[in-house]
Amino acid sequence: MAEGHASAGPEHRLERLVFFSDAVFAIAITLLVIEIRAPRLPVHATTGQYWEALLELTPEFAGFLISFFAIGSFWRGHHRIFAVAHRWHDRIGMPNLLLLGTMAALPFFTAFFSANVSGRLPAVLYCVWLLLAGLANLWLQRVAMTPPVVDDHADPDHLAFLHERGLAVVLGAATAAVCAALLPIPNTGLIALASITPWRRVLTAIRVRRRGVAPT
Repeated sequence: MAEGHASAGPEHRLERLVFFSDAVFAIAITLLVIEIRAPRLPVHATTGQYWEALLELTPEFAGFLISFFAIGSFWRGHHRIFAVAHRWHDRIGMPNLLLLGTMAALPFFTAFFSANVSGRLPAVLYCVWLLLAGLANLWLQRVAMTPPVVDDHADPDHLAFLHERGLAVVLGAATAAVCAALLPIPNTGLIALASITPWRRVLTAIRVRRRGVAPT
């Protein structure tokens, strides 16, 4: 079969892509905790001083938790996408690499934001980077969840559900970026990342309503 076309049968190349992607996700999560520098105190430091030093790392731990679950969510979405992908196609490579690139760089933006929690630019850049990751994920969905890559027996409702999840991430990250740029306290804009769940519910409700009024 000519290069660049979809192929059926045992998908060795598709498996290699998934294994490689899993490794990148794992490394990105590991780098998050490496960015947290353990405090070094004098030998005779008191318990209170140790607690004070740990409390000073609160922004770093908060950034770690946010990004840990962000990367974990993208990893879960990646697995959902390739659970319905059945055939290899060369078009998968570029959006997948772009998504992995955003994941690999997320520890830097996490550290930048955590070290400058009062700064507007670090908060905005963090949200914008998640937005780029969401857009890369949507591109990957578009390739992997449509012919000729997608499984011929994939449930259309399930594919629509996966697309809604991906689109909700983009809308939530965009909402957070706008809030971080405009709110008086920039880092509170990251709370708007929680809007991903309401966005997903809105998109699902729209799909159900359209299906309910669609002509038979």
